[in-house]
Amino acid sequence: MAGSSHGHTPAAWTGVIIAFIGFCVAGMFMVMAQPVGFWAGMGLVILGAVVGGIMSAMGMGQPKHTHPVHQTTGDREPARAEG
Repeated sequence: MAGSSHGHTPAAWTGVIIAFIGFCVAGMFMVMAQPVGFWAGMGLVILGAVVGGIMSAMGMGQPKHTHPVHQTTGDREPARAEG
């Protein structure tokens, strides 16, 4: 989407960075065959989602866009093609 700022917010960056660290930790412990460390890393991934959601709720995320409601009155006739 051209001109969109989707994801370029402090909430998004913080959540993604925490989740990325969690994936790295989980991957490292998976290679080392340490299940507790793997699940700790997965906990960090979930923490990243929670932190990002909280920051977004605090106003540090993408602003909510309201779409105007278009009302039709029925006063106009449909356009006719001349030919």
